[in-house]
Amino acid sequence: MDVLDEDELVRTVGLTKRYGGRTVVDAVELSVRAGEVYGFLGPNGAGKTTTLRMLLGLVRPTAGTVRLLGRTPGSRDPLAGVGAMIEGPAFYPYLSGRENLKVLARYAHVPLARVDAVLETVDLTDRAGDRYAGYSLGMKQRLGVAGALLKQPRLLILDEPTNGLDPAGMADMRALIRQLGDDGCTVLLSSHLLGEVQQLCDRVGVIADGRLVAEDTVTQLLGTPGLRVRAEPLELAADRARSLLGADRVRVTDDGLDLTVDPERAAWLNAELVGAGVAVSELRRHERDLEQVFFELTRGEQAKGEQAKGGHKRELSRGELADVNR
Repeated sequence: MDVLDEDELVRTVGLTKRYGGRTVVDAVELSVRAGEVYGFLGPNGAGKTTTLRMLLGLVRPTAGTVRLLGRTPGSRDPLAGVGAMIEGPAFYPYLSGRENLKVLARYAHVPLARVDAVLETVDLTDRAGDRYAGYSLGMKQRLGVAGALLKQPRLLILDEPTNGLDPAGMADMRALIRQLGDDGCTVLLSSHLLGEVQQLCDRVGVIADGRLVAEDTVTQLLGTPGLRVRAEPLELAADRARSLLGADRVRVTDDGLDLTVDPERAAWLNAELVGAGVAVSELRRHERDLEQVFFELTRGEQAKGEQAKGGHKRELSRGELADVNR
């Protein structure tokens, strides 16, 4: 029997899934540590859902290994400590929210007392007696999270939990996930929404065209803050900045310069530029957002993937398409 790794709840090595000649997930090396909210970020079609299905033992990998709570997926032991919502919740429409959760609790051999506890956690107590068919999309998503929490899991896996929600529903779901993380639950969250991941997650894995192209803290991915400068003449400003900071720390944009420099040095930099005959009209702190980082990371990978495919495509069967949805 494998020894449970208390620090690493999910670990994949070379995780790969192919359907015929198409590689959907390509040698992914993923690590989710205890106590963190981990964002699995990628565009639709990148392989996120297929990866999560392999973690849970719902899809068999073509190659590579998965360790879930220290064990191999597919057996009961690791799944007892995992709650999951993949591709949205599915409940009996004619039963109430509470009755649906009681059905799940009986199947999972969970005390029925947990039903009211999780309803309170997701703020559905007042509507627990209403039929599921009458729930809004946001309420359905929250009930799905409640179902995933019934077993008091060590690891909660959520696939696009804010998908289709209005802004208010998204805000409610973000608050719920952040609270779960603050309460010590480890959350693995897949999403294509950059702002969601930036606000919620401690670490991020970025997947593009089936490949994990980056994995780090949000802070590290965003990099060091710098300064944005608008000045005339722009070429003279760029030349002076390069001489002061080095060419690799200066990026010329359409309307100014992005400089990799400590923002606390703004006054010094302004004096140097003005002294060189540059008219500075704007000098402000600048930080990259996750959107910029994401497109930098994924654009190259997607281009390489298209080149490797050589333009040859194969129609997938209906069963294959069920997995290749994100």
